[in-house]
Amino acid sequence: MTTEIDHDTQRGITRLCIQCGLFLLQHGAESALVDELASRLGRALGMDSVEIAISPNAIVLSTIKDEKCITSTRKNADRGINMHVVTEIQHIVIMAEHKLLDARDVAKRFTQIKPLRYPRWLVVMMVGLSCACFCKLNNGGWDGAFVTLCASTIAMYIRQILTHRAMHPQINFCITAFAATTVSGLLLRAPAFSQTSTVAMAASVLLLVPGFPLINAVADMFKGHINTGLARWAIASLLTLATCVGVVMAMTVWGLRGWV
Repeated sequence: MTTEIDHDTQRGITRLCIQCGLFLLQHGAESALVDELASRLGRALGMDSVEIAISPNAIVLSTIKDEKCITSTRKNADRGINMHVVTEIQHIVIMAEHKLLDARDVAKRFTQIKPLRYPRWLVVMMVGLSCACFCKLNNGGWDGAFVTLCASTIAMYIRQILTHRAMHPQINFCITAFAATTVSGLLLRAPAFSQTSTVAMAASVLLLVPGFPLINAVADMFKGHINTGLARWAIASLLTLATCVGVVMAMTVWGLRGWV
């Protein structure tokens, strides 16, 4: 009877560990952090060791206790970058290590994790302001900053609508880049902006730069997670290519002057 209870307990801890890793991987954490936190959680809950293999689409995790091994596999689905979730998982693991939470408490905390989402209007406004500031800092002038603000704000709004409708990321980026370049390019044709620098056009698509995936890709490859790093690099490259296609399409369709 005791062996059966121990087996069930280990199986429950295995599920918690792989759920921990899956939360992190789904919300943009680098592979080394996923490996570290899942292993720390397992040891904090009484396991002798935790072995984890991370691939771009799945996690395979094994817990070992008294030479008994239980292995579990979960498929990974991207849920968007959200550092709030990553931070919450870190807090839960630290509390488990300090014996403030047991397995049941950890499971309860996991069910209570809700990704923090900022209001759409706030995201749109801040993205527009950040792109406008980049234009101003790169000698685009106040008129260029205004053009960038208008174009990037509209583009971000379109991107949010397409994301909400579960549009494929590459198509989303392509349409958004087309919209941003169209708005900024046509505004630059207006007499009031005839002398405005074309830096405004370049700055209006900065919201589509996949900086976080690229940083994680390099971090993964440097830390030995080659497959995951290459997969993230490929995804970021495809997003960049889709953005370039959207920009070129807009410049071709409307006959816009190029970036100088």
